[in-house]
Amino acid sequence: MSKRWALPFLLALMALAYLLPLGSHGLWIPDETRYAQISQGMLLSGDWASPHFMGIRYFEKPAAGYWMIALGQALFGQNLFGVRFASALSTMLSVLLCYLVARRMWNEPRKSFVCAMLYMSFTVIAGSAGYANLDPQFTFWVNLSLVALWFALDSTARGQRLTGWAVLGLACGMGFMTKGFLAWLLPVLIALPWMLWQKRWRELLVYGPVAIVVAVAVSLPWVLAVHSHEPDYWRFFFWHEHIRRFAGDDAQHDAPWWYYLPLLVAFSMPWVAMLPPALKQAWQTRRQSNVAFLLLWLCMPLFFFSLSKGKLPAYILPCLLPLALLLGHALADRLKLEQGRVLGINGLLNLALGVITLIALVYLQLKKPVYDHELHNLVLVFIALIGWIMANLLQAFRPLQCWAAPAFGSLLFIGLVPAGLPNSVVANKMPDQFILDHAQELGQTGKLLSNDLGAASALSWRLKRPEVAFYNTIGELKYGLAYPDSLKQRIDPDQIQQWMQDARQQGSVGVVMRVKGDDELHELEQLPKDGKRYEQGNLVILIIPQAAP
Repeated sequence: MSKRWALPFLLALMALAYLLPLGSHGLWIPDETRYAQISQGMLLSGDWASPHFMGIRYFEKPAAGYWMIALGQALFGQNLFGVRFASALSTMLSVLLCYLVARRMWNEPRKSFVCAMLYMSFTVIAGSAGYANLDPQFTFWVNLSLVALWFALDSTARGQRLTGWAVLGLACGMGFMTKGFLAWLLPVLIALPWMLWQKRWRELLVYGPVAIVVAVAVSLPWVLAVHSHEPDYWRFFFWHEHIRRFAGDDAQHDAPWWYYLPLLVAFSMPWVAMLPPALKQAWQTRRQSNVAFLLLWLCMPLFFFSLSKGKLPAYILPCLLPLALLLGHALADRLKLEQGRVLGINGLLNLALGVITLIALVYLQLKKPVYDHELHNLVLVFIALIGWIMANLLQAFRPLQCWAAPAFGSLLFIGLVPAGLPNSVVANKMPDQFILDHAQELGQTGKLLSNDLGAASALSWRLKRPEVAFYNTIGELKYGLAYPDSLKQRIDPDQIQQWMQDARQQGSVGVVMRVKGDDELHELEQLPKDGKRYEQGNLVILIIPQAAP
């Protein structure tokens, strides 16, 4: 790939791989429906300071991430594409950062292209580009902060250094307003040991305040605004979302310290075989300042999150850009030396994985069908698997000429599989599609009720109506529902009869229930039987008419 066409090619490939699939499948619960509804609520209410989830205070995250998703809905409509656009754009910008920082570190056009191609084709990166939550945005801001830090450290002119530190501050401020204080901590974990090792700590003292001032200037207006609107915001957000999640005995998603190590290997798909030689080369050349910087960028966040009691896979997404740079650095060197053995092994591993998955799918379909009269969905999955197999077959047998083939196989696979999932998964995990089929009837009801927050948020988003009554469910709204002005949306089982009677006096009632067991069946039995009923998977929609006068 020539220097002239490398960047336009990457941009065109990202547009095809990341943007085209955005509207091909419904919103996953609980994350996508939650972020879609909260950002839509900002558009409808005009309250851009404090996040509210279906009209309930929801202080688990700051506001900027919701602003970006709301902006996507404002520009492209309150639809699947609009909801997911912020994630796709953030991922595309991270790919561009990978290209730019690789060019700055090595000044080799081919190596820059290789690094960016590897990063954009990581299956988890390609998948997150089409998933509406805050992780792609936060990852971009962290990536921007550390790329800006490297540009600042690598510059000799005072003006360039000031610009780099200022951009670092901007990224930290926006990252803080997207997901919290980690956006300030992560750059420090990398910058401090690197500056001490390079004996440039005076530079940190001179230019560091520039980043701090810019970060404060960016975030302070919102900090003051949300405090003015909701005085309890910072107490809950700091203690519950940071201290308890990191060190609390009741931290969510508790996992052992080594939890992220196998995940890091899995996240490097489809380039797993490149990990050992790339890490070995990085360790051997660790005295080179750029390689040392990348190793710190990879290891320090990984170490920090491994100490945390609460762990989620997405926490280590900021580690993947330095991993792609190290992998691309090693891969490009092997291409230059015409050493294709490791690439051939990589292709064979991916080929074996694809063939095993295809055989397993065929076996299940013959023995216990996963797809029931869903030829279109099945064909899409077969195309994705065959594309993966053919791409890695090319790399396995022509590793030097077809080194990039797994990238195309990965992007094709991630683009097609969500749209090819069986209807059983769609019905249970993407309720907005079923709700959309009955949106006209539901939209004519006076009150809305649901026993599941994921289904409730899908209902609220599709109908553009924030207030849904929560039937015997609290979940993540425990804090918000404790406020007196929110109690009316909480309906306990012993209140449902009276609530339904009162609601039917004012008009018809729309109900979306998720029925996963005996408890939910009992909840369903408490509801009136004289309405319309629609079922799909574990979802039940009821249209209960207004009571006779």
